[in-house]
Amino acid sequence: MRIGILGTGTLAAALGEGWARAGHEVVIGGRSQAKAEELAERLGHGVRAATPRETVAGRDAVLLAVSWDGVEEMLESVGASGGALDGMPLIDPTNAVVHGVGTLLTEYGESMAERIAGLAPGAQVVKAFHLFPADQWTRPPGDGHPRATVAMCGDDTAALNVVGELVRDVGGVPALLGALARVRQLEEAAGFVIGLAFAGFDPGSAVPHLHSDDRRVGVQE
Repeated sequence: MRIGILGTGTLAAALGEGWARAGHEVVIGGRSQAKAEELAERLGHGVRAATPRETVAGRDAVLLAVSWDGVEEMLESVGASGGALDGMPLIDPTNAVVHGVGTLLTEYGESMAERIAGLAPGAQVVKAFHLFPADQWTRPPGDGHPRATVAMCGDDTAALNVVGELVRDVGGVPALLGALARVRQLEEAAGFVIGLAFAGFDPGSAVPHLHSDDRRVGVQE
């Protein structure tokens, strides 16, 4: 696939490396052209840098790998409000939370993914890749580490299929939890994980380890 990555940080680098290793064509764009070029050169595998507008043009999917407070500026720079991302699977891995605390900064009942959908009319927004640190995706698939489950929400079946394939290409297992109307629950889960981690607790120890066929969580006898 032809993948555009908006952003030059750790998640952009990790997923860019994994997707390029899997044989996809990856283009990097960011606010700094120099940083985009530096990252593309470091990743190798034919990854190249471009302007943000060139990064999203004619792609099969776009990853919005910027901090939550840089989303509006980046989307405006690619012409999203004018329909530049119309029909495009747009992956949202952002976490709009207080650093080190995990409290959501979006308004009550609002989600960041739905805000992004409003800023990019026509884009097929899929929430994914927001629960794990970037280094989760730098390990080649099948290297002995357990496969991470990537919870996703989105409205468009075709976009979800595209993102699901990209999840598998970096060693993850896609898990669809519902439409964008449910995405705030996913974003709150990220705040829960972040809050525990910064408080010095293993978030995994706070989640029951259940078999996939055990559906009786919370059922009172």
